[in-house]
Amino acid sequence: MKIKWFSIIRIVGLLLVLLYHFYIKQLPGGFIGVDIFFTFSGYLITALLIDEYSRDKRINLKRFFNRRFYRIVPPVILMLVVTLPFTQLVRSDFIAGMSRQVLAVLGFVTNYFEILTGGNYEAQFVPHLYVHTWSLAIEVHFYIVWAIVLWGVSRRAKSLGHFRGIVFLTSLALFGLSAISMMIRAYFTNQLSIVYFSSWTHVFPFFIGSMLATFVGVHRLTVSFERVHQSWQTKHAIGTMGVSVVLLLALSLGLSFDDKMTYYIGFVPASALAALMILSARVLHEKTPTKEEPVWITYIANISYGVYLFHWPFYIIFSERMSHSLAVSVTIILSIVFATFSYYFIEPLLVGKQVILFNQWNITPYKYFIYLFSLLFMIHAYAIVQEAPAVGAFEQDMLTQGLIQSKDNMETTREFVNRQKATKYNVPKGAMIIGDSVTLRARGSLETMMPELIVDAKGSRNTSQALSILKNNIANGAIVRNIIIATGVNIIYNYEEELNQIVKTIPDGYHLIFVTPYDGNSETYDDPIAEKHRAYELKLAKQYDFISIADWHEAAAKRPDIWVDSDYIHFGNDMDTIGKGANLYARTILEAIQHAENLPVKGVQSSTKQTK
Repeated sequence: MKIKWFSIIRIVGLLLVLLYHFYIKQLPGGFIGVDIFFTFSGYLITALLIDEYSRDKRINLKRFFNRRFYRIVPPVILMLVVTLPFTQLVRSDFIAGMSRQVLAVLGFVTNYFEILTGGNYEAQFVPHLYVHTWSLAIEVHFYIVWAIVLWGVSRRAKSLGHFRGIVFLTSLALFGLSAISMMIRAYFTNQLSIVYFSSWTHVFPFFIGSMLATFVGVHRLTVSFERVHQSWQTKHAIGTMGVSVVLLLALSLGLSFDDKMTYYIGFVPASALAALMILSARVLHEKTPTKEEPVWITYIANISYGVYLFHWPFYIIFSERMSHSLAVSVTIILSIVFATFSYYFIEPLLVGKQVILFNQWNITPYKYFIYLFSLLFMIHAYAIVQEAPAVGAFEQDMLTQGLIQSKDNMETTREFVNRQKATKYNVPKGAMIIGDSVTLRARGSLETMMPELIVDAKGSRNTSQALSILKNNIANGAIVRNIIIATGVNIIYNYEEELNQIVKTIPDGYHLIFVTPYDGNSETYDDPIAEKHRAYELKLAKQYDFISIADWHEAAAKRPDIWVDSDYIHFGNDMDTIGKGANLYARTILEAIQHAENLPVKGVQSSTKQTK
């Protein structure tokens, strides 16, 4: 028996996720759509297992895992087989290390793959094509562990009531431990993606659903649900459903992925509202025995899983080659086509069902041709994975530049010993830059224009790490007159505090130069931290005379030619555009150093403009 109106829950969850991915600035909290799916899955799986125990007095694990396999795995394989050939449309950086991504997807460990590789769900220079399967990984982890737990409980339960009671208490305990773990871990870290991706800290929505299942049921209803059903009128069920949807939309507009409050008070209410939608839909099913669910609603709900799987890789690929609006349109169309093919053709054929096309043509006898066609696609996809480079062109460039820099830096200590002292503060002349991967990309041009410049750059370096390096260099006497800090695209949320510490840490007798960060993707962010980072650096430069600005953001924004086919953070995609970007970056810093030489150093009477 199909429960009507459950389709609405799937559709709401899907729409929130799609809008979040396509229009993150307008719907920054749409990621809670995944938690709607989690809550619904927890409810449905638990309710079905309770129904099975009620009917058979046992739980058949083999049958459960068999059903889950045929529902989950075929669409995943089809998604990989179909989307991998499209990767030939994008630059090599997107398919670098593709074999690891594919293995993570097939092993249902994408969430831990993202944690181990330092992935961030919102802010990656080159987004992983299959990062969205992190949620599928958590779902599979829940299915496996929870089914085994309930199987164990069923072997010891004395009655259906006893079984429901143990399931409820176990769900309550696991919900509490998981939710509290999310809050505690979010409090102690700024790397919130780790908390978001972790199976343990993000599994609690499933247990909200499983608790609801013990009170409601799905096919075999409980006495508790019957009381609710009798006390509610149809308008109450519709109203509760509507209010829940409105509140979920409000949360989607107000929550932010990188705001700790989201992890304290955001995910639990979202999951609770999803539970209210489930309860309302189940009551509405009973209240509308003669009312049929609209066909289009059922259809969208049926393909929602497939659409979710296909939309992200398609969107990332097409966004590289088309305008945003066109990329969204093409993504939606192809996702619907392939999700429909998966749900209505591939999956039924695999489980041995008869497939009738347009209610006329029986295509079941031709299934072997479909299998052969799919096999050819799989071979092609395998070839692409095998040919994918271990690292992309960007990573190769960073590795090369890093090795050259390491060789050059072996001479740094000797240079400090040989430098002549200057000024009354006995400060060595010269300039040194502590930067990130953008600086590393421009290393050659920096050293060509400024042979005496000391370059210390590394990929993924943030302002906090730059401060630590600065303190270490000061402690070892390894700093020179002009100190340049070039970070900001690898965001941290306490950037003001860290920048203030840098200003405070600089000794008397030195100039400080900030290279403002440029992130050409800022318009798509709900909270553009790199932009705010730059604004605060400009503010500090107005406040202190010994601080200068190398405004890379302004210079970069005026040169669209160096950003063609790039990630809009690291300039260039070939030797020509990389060279142009590196020269522009180096020239911007050189001009800032020349300007700084005309300014007072830290420690003189006019070192802060507030004292003038």
